[in-house]
Amino acid sequence: MDRAGAGQGIVPAMKNLSGKQIVLGLSGGVACYKAAELCRALVKEGATVQVVMTDAAEHFITAVTMQALSGQPVYGSQWDTRQPNNMPHINLTREADAILVAPASADFLAKVAQGRADELLSLLCLARPAQRVPLLLAPAMNREMWAHPATQRNVAQLRADGAVVLDVGRGDQACGETGDGRMLEAHELCDELISFLAPKPLSGRRVLVTAGPTYEAIDPVRGITNRSSGKMGFAIARAAREAGAAVTLVAGPVHLPTPRGVHRVDVVSARDMQAAVAAAIAQADVFIATAAVADWRPAQSAEQKIKKDGSGQTPQLYFTENPDILAEVAQSERARSGALYCVGFAAESHDLLAHARAKRERKGVPLLVGNIGPATFGQDDNALLLVDAQGATELPRASKHELARQLIAEIDRRTPGVAGKS
Repeated sequence: MDRAGAGQGIVPAMKNLSGKQIVLGLSGGVACYKAAELCRALVKEGATVQVVMTDAAEHFITAVTMQALSGQPVYGSQWDTRQPNNMPHINLTREADAILVAPASADFLAKVAQGRADELLSLLCLARPAQRVPLLLAPAMNREMWAHPATQRNVAQLRADGAVVLDVGRGDQACGETGDGRMLEAHELCDELISFLAPKPLSGRRVLVTAGPTYEAIDPVRGITNRSSGKMGFAIARAAREAGAAVTLVAGPVHLPTPRGVHRVDVVSARDMQAAVAAAIAQADVFIATAAVADWRPAQSAEQKIKKDGSGQTPQLYFTENPDILAEVAQSERARSGALYCVGFAAESHDLLAHARAKRERKGVPLLVGNIGPATFGQDDNALLLVDAQGATELPRASKHELARQLIAEIDRRTPGVAGKS
C-alpha cells in the first residue's frame, strides 16, 4: 500500500465526448484556421463531428480539409441532394447533442438573432429542436465590430433566446489591431463544450480548492518550497466546474493556465494562502485542500541576500511552524455542523495508509486523499487512496483529470445534505 496503484498500469481515460454527435458550424472569418484544430480535438475526444460551412467560410478554409479532419462529408448548401429527402437542415440536427458555431462572425450572430435563415448553417440553427439541441456560438471579429452596440444587442438577444454565446479572447487581430473579439483557442473551445455537456451534480454549490506549493522566503532570492506542480488541484478545480459548481482556486506559485470558468487567487506563502482561504471560506460548501503547504517557514526573512563570507561557516536558520489551514477550517463551526464539507490531501513518501489515517484523525476531516508525492509531483497521472471512517478505497493510477472527476463524484455522493445540493 506504500505506493497505492504505482505498480499498476495507467487506467485509460474515458474520452470526454465519447458517443456525442456535434455539428461544427463555420461562418466566414480568418479564425476558420482554428476550427481545423478544434475539429481534430473534438474527434480526439471521441465525438462524431459533422461540419457545416457557409460560402464565406470556404473563402478561408476548404471543405476538403474539414472532411479529412472530421472523417465525415461536409455540407454547405441547403439544396444538397445527398440527403434522401433533400432536407439537410432537418436531418443534420435531429441526432445532434450540440451545435457549435466557431467562428461565429458578426454577420452570422446578427442573422441568427433576427431569425433569418437564407443558407444551410443559419437554417439548421433555426430548425434545430431547441429544447434538446443546444446552440453554442464562438464569436470572432474585429474589436470595433465586437464593441458595436448592434453586436452587443444581438448577443443579448441570442442569450435571451437560449443560445450560449461564449466569451471572446483579447489580443492581436488579423487586421493588425489589438483588443477584444478574437475567437477562443481550439483547446479552450473544446474544454467549454466538454464542460457544457458534462452532468451537473454540483450545480448550485460553491467549491474552494487550494493547489500547488507555498514558497517561504529565506532572503530576497532564496526560499523553501516543495516539488508540488499544482496539477492535481487544478484538475480538481476543472472537474468541479465541469460538474456545475462555482469554483474558487487558491493557487501557490505554479505556471499553469487557469481552468475555464474558475476564479483564481494567486498566493505565495502559507500565510498568504491562509488569508485567501479565510476570505473565501464563508461562501464555500466544499473545501478541498490539495495544496502542499510548507510545514515550516524561516522565523525571520533576511532583507538582503545572505552572502558567503569565505569562512566556511553556514548561516544559522531558525524555523517556526506555519498555520494549519486545513485543521483551522475543519474545526470551524460550519464544518462541524455539516454545512461545509472538508477534504484533505496527504502527500507521503512511505507508509501511505498509516500516515493518511493518522492525518485524517489529526485534521478532523471526513475524507482524506493520500498519494505518494515522489511518484506524482509534476506528473500528469496519479493514484489516490481515499480514507474515511469506514476504511480505505484505492483509485488506480489514471490521468489527474480522470481522478479529479472520480473524486468529485465521490464528494457528491458523500454530501447529500450540504448547502446548495438539490
